[in-house]
Order: sequence, then C-alpha cells, then structure tokens
Amino acid sequence: MKRTFITALAAMMLCIPSFAETADDTAAEKETKKEKKNVKYNEKGEIIKTGLNFGPLPVVAFDADRGFQYGALLNIYNFGDGSTYPNPKSWWYIEASAYTGGTWNLYLNYDNREIWNNTRLSICTNYSNESALDFYGFNGYQSIYTYALDGFFDNAPGDGPGEFVFDMDNPKGEKAYNKFHEKGKAPKGFYRYSRQSFRAKADLTGEIANNFYWEAGYTFYWLKHHAFTPEGYTPADGSLYQLYKDWGILNDTGENQFVSAVKAGLMYDSRNVQNNPTKGIWAEAHAIVAPKWLGSSMNSFKLSATYRQYVPIVSDKLVFAYRFAYQGFLGKNTPWYLMPFYSNMGYTRDFDAIGGYRTTRGLMLDRVQGLHTGFYNIELRYRFIDFQLANQNIAFALSGFTDGAHVFKGYDLTNRTGAQKELYKKYIDTSRKDGLHATAGAGLRFIMNQNFIVAFEYARCFNKQDGNGAFYINTGFLF
Repeated sequence: MKRTFITALAAMMLCIPSFAETADDTAAEKETKKEKKNVKYNEKGEIIKTGLNFGPLPVVAFDADRGFQYGALLNIYNFGDGSTYPNPKSWWYIEASAYTGGTWNLYLNYDNREIWNNTRLSICTNYSNESALDFYGFNGYQSIYTYALDGFFDNAPGDGPGEFVFDMDNPKGEKAYNKFHEKGKAPKGFYRYSRQSFRAKADLTGEIANNFYWEAGYTFYWLKHHAFTPEGYTPADGSLYQLYKDWGILNDTGENQFVSAVKAGLMYDSRNVQNNPTKGIWAEAHAIVAPKWLGSSMNSFKLSATYRQYVPIVSDKLVFAYRFAYQGFLGKNTPWYLMPFYSNMGYTRDFDAIGGYRTTRGLMLDRVQGLHTGFYNIELRYRFIDFQLANQNIAFALSGFTDGAHVFKGYDLTNRTGAQKELYKKYIDTSRKDGLHATAGAGLRFIMNQNFIVAFEYARCFNKQDGNGAFYINTGFLF
C-alpha cells in the first residue's frame, strides 16, 4: 500500500463534502446537508468518522529496492456508527501497481473486526510477477557481497574490472556499456533472479480475555523461480542464483513450488489505536506447519514471535516505540524459497523479505536469510502538529530510528556438486560468522484520520556489505 503525498491530497479532495446550496434545493435536501454539518468530536477534539469512506487513489511511490511504483488502488473503510473510530469495523483494499525495476502486483485484502461472535476475519491475497528480484545469498556475511557488481562506483571505473560482457550490437548493450564506463553505474544482473507468486491467507482472531487473543489460519503459496535474463549484457560469472543452483544449495522440487500451511498462535494487544498507536503492547507467537500431505511440495515447520511496545514520553505527542522479531525453521531440508518470507497473522500480509521498508530500512532486500533469523526496530516518534482541514483530522510527525537484523543459525552452504570451486570461494566464506546488519535513519509522516499515513524515510547502512543509503516513500508506520 504505497502512496506519496500526492495521494494524500487526492484523498482529502475526495472526502471534501460540498455545502453549496442552490435555488433548486428542496427542503429535505437542505435538512440533509444541515445534518452533515453536525459532525461529532471525541475527547481529543478529533472528528469521529462514520459510515463508509471510499478512497480511489493513484499509486505513486518509491522503494530503493524496486524503483518507482505507479498504479491505482481503492480503500473502503466502514466506520459504522463511529463507536470504534479510529479503528474501522471493516476494510477493503484493492490495488494494481507496477515498479520500474520490473515488478507488478495485484492485491485484494479484506478485514472484518466483528464477523461473528466477536471473531475477526482477515483475508490477504496477491499475485506478483518480479522479473528482477534481489538475491544476495544466505547466512548474511557468509555470502560475500561485491559492491562493484551492484551499484555505483566511488570513481569512474575506466575499463572496469572485467565483470561484465556487453553486447555492442544491441542498443541496450551499448547503453549499459556507457553507464558502466562513463557514469560508473554497474548493471545489476548478478544479484537478481525472477519469481512469480500467488499468495493467499485467511486468519481468524478471537478474544480469550481482556487484550488476550487466540489466532488460527491457513496460508497457500504458489511460487515459480527462474534465472534473471539481462538484455544487452552478461555478468562474467553469470548470476549468484544460478551459481547456488550449480552448487546444489537450492533444494528445488521442480519448476513450481507449493506451500499449504495451517497455523495457530496467541496474541496480546493493548494498543490504543490500530494504525497509529501511542501506547500499549502488541506481542504474538505462532507455529506454522506445511506438511506434504496437505499439498506442500516439501515439509516445513516454522516458529515466529514478535514483541512491540509503544511508550508515551510526552502525552501522545512524543512516543518511544520498538519491535523485536524472530523466526526459525525446524527440521531438516527446509525449503530455501520460504526463508525470504516473514510470516504475519491478521490483517497484515506476509513480508517479502528481511531487508527493505517493512522490516529493516536501509538494509538491502533479502540480504539476511537463514534458518533462524531476527530483526529489531527502535524508533522515536514526534507528532509536532495537529489540525483539521476539509472535515479531516490531519497531523504531521517526525521520527528517528535504528534498525538491525542477524542470522542466528545459517542454511547449509556446502558445495554439494564440487563445481566451480574458485567462484565458490569468491562468493561464499563459511568460516565467517554473521554479524549485526545495522542501519539508522529519519523520516517524516503525513497522517489523516489516524489510518491513512504517508511516510518519507531515509536510512543508511553501517557496513557497505549491506548496501549504501536507501530512500522510501511508503505508507503507515513500520509497526
């Protein structure tokens, strides 16, 4: 759900009611308009939103890992009688969008807080076609990242290190050559592969006691992977994804992989607001089982746990927030294609990777993959202005943060085939231990009605093995 400030302005324009009266207005119409003016306020002086709120918006965003995003979306919030505001009673989300980096997505999500007997139903579905997805290997620093293969050089490389072969008979090859030699910009084919996926999940949440809940659900993945095919040039060593296949590290079960999983967990949630919390604790732990007899290509068993807390320092204006997350795969022969995903239950869809905007800002997407991994976010949030405009509650907030990730137990990186031993030593060093992949940054947020939140953030890595700097335009708070 990525939109820029442009979409926020569009949202406000869509929600502005017209109060102009004409000579042709009937008495009933005038009475209806009068009732619309009689808005209600909560104890904080915010307008209480009621009924259905529609938001057809353009998608215009930027992600450092995928490029610029464009498309369209529709948000439908149902606040009912306003008794649960700012939390909607139900919510629809529909999106069709694409990135300049070679990805396009379709999303259809639904969330209902009171589907039956105080049980919440959350459904998330999406189809993605990612033609140039990041692949940096497994186990963090055990997979050696070569900056010159994946970004800008500090100085123009001249003749270059000979890492790329350019097809000079191809206009795209000549263009890539000019960027490489004149601007110091390396093609990005070595650390890329392609993936198509369809993902769907349906989760139920029910209250056990005050702020304490049970969770249960079902998840289905269809995944298809293949090597990235660059146009106009070829990395001299091929691609890291293909090398991993040549070394027998990737335990593929064929061209198509299926994951059919059941899951259960417990959650404690005392947040005061769902999408813009200023106090409370949100903690959960889950077990996810995907057996072959249920339709999975390979057996897998995963445990995950996440702890989040929001501590008000100066009323609800200055808030200290932090998150610690862990996931671990148990058993032998864990499917490699499941490691990039960090599973969530409820209204939030599964994260694509550890790295990037939704987990560790500034860290390259998919940089941290392993059997047991974890990440953290520590953030100070300052909402420095609140006002009302066009019948909407508006606020702006600043934040400073540090994020980090670590591989606690790595995947087996043994060269099972014994092929290309020199290249294996060039890109994998199992004598290393993974360290902390840390970043720091700051951001600005536009907040409307405590649900529509547009974020502008920049983060920088402490180690060039994790990338350089990254800028994001996205939505919501990270957690």
